[in-house]
Amino acid sequence: MGIETKVTFQTEHSGLQDFVKNSVGDYVSLFVDNELLIIVKEVKAGNQTYEKIRMLAGDIARELTKRKIAQVSVKNEELFQAFSALDEQKIIIAFVEGWQLGGYSFESYKSKKSADVTTLTFSDEAAVKPAIIMGRTRAAATAFSRDLMNEIPSTLNPESFPHILEKEFADTNVNVIVHDKQKLQEMQMNGLLTVNRGSKYDPAFIELHYEGDATKPLIALVGKGVTFDTGGISLKSGRDLSDMRMDMGGAAAVAGAVKLLAESNAKVNVVGLIQTVENMPDQHSILPGDIITYKNGHTVQVGNTDAEGRLILADGLIRSGELQAEYVIDIATLTGAIAFALGPKLGGIFGEEELLAEMKKIGDENGDFVWPMPLVDDYDRTLKSNYADFSNISNQASGGSITAALFLRRFVPESTKWIHVDMAGVMESKEKGYYGNSATGFGARLLADYAVHVSK
Repeated sequence: MGIETKVTFQTEHSGLQDFVKNSVGDYVSLFVDNELLIIVKEVKAGNQTYEKIRMLAGDIARELTKRKIAQVSVKNEELFQAFSALDEQKIIIAFVEGWQLGGYSFESYKSKKSADVTTLTFSDEAAVKPAIIMGRTRAAATAFSRDLMNEIPSTLNPESFPHILEKEFADTNVNVIVHDKQKLQEMQMNGLLTVNRGSKYDPAFIELHYEGDATKPLIALVGKGVTFDTGGISLKSGRDLSDMRMDMGGAAAVAGAVKLLAESNAKVNVVGLIQTVENMPDQHSILPGDIITYKNGHTVQVGNTDAEGRLILADGLIRSGELQAEYVIDIATLTGAIAFALGPKLGGIFGEEELLAEMKKIGDENGDFVWPMPLVDDYDRTLKSNYADFSNISNQASGGSITAALFLRRFVPESTKWIHVDMAGVMESKEKGYYGNSATGFGARLLADYAVHVSK
């Protein structure tokens, strides 16, 4: 569509002030002098945030894309003036990031495809080129995480997942190491081997090594990669379980974070550790009451096979110790309890208060919002087992996200700085801003930005 289209701001059109101000939403679309103008309402200084910019850009991009508008322009100075309380380069990054993600869609299996996202241009692109590139890079990494989460389980499974990542990182500085079933047996990764027993696919443990600066502290990003979770013998119930393909959201976050770090040439030393399995019920499946012996000597009674994520993350945490990581951040769609506690907008984070405060600040700026949760030591006793060192579930009905974190803490290597991220409540979204009715890609930016922060 050859209509000249511009994004402009309320303050630039005094004659339309009242009309724009009294309209519903953050902006209005009007034809003025044969131009399509997207006129953005004034944003008060106290409400100016980078997330506001991303959400605004995402909404506009989606509307224009649906209208099949080919291109739109924005004046740098108008955008800076509208968000004068914020850093100019970060404004551009956020606007581009939100724009690209606002036009995101997963349509691999649709016969009718949407139009390409409307092209965004700036009046002086040369002045903000690095920021534009960074915005696109951040959006692409998040979109990659979304693609992984949205993919159907017959396409993305424990055997295909390694090949997908090998292809994605083939021409990058990321070294992909895949440990197959035989290697897992040699490495005594008994959590993965046990959880995956009911699947027709073999499990895998994937390592993504990126050394942007080998002198920096090693940061291990540990991601749960359950490509489909039926609950196993402790079978889930529900009308529609199709979103259980997203139970590898933690692994998607790790993969997206490594992609973002590598493509932005970040000066960090990171290893992504992805444990990938499928939790299925059949004659070979693990049974409630079975006991797993881990490489570090811990024995765990399986009280519920639907609490499988912590069983495979344990292997990842042990591996992070073998690699001598100084920082360990695990991330998983781990518990429904965190969704009940925090709702669909916040992930829960557990660990040392100082580390959590830093991560929360990063999430507040980049849009992957998190909230510090307590590790209540007294709840640890509820993991007691009469037949093993401890159980994979608590004997109390409440505090499920906390007891899951306490379970993981038992496997954290000594002298490491550890954070656990429970993203179960934020794995998918409703259409708004730069989010669609699909996977969120949560965690890719959070992990990457946190890695950069601790590597300064």
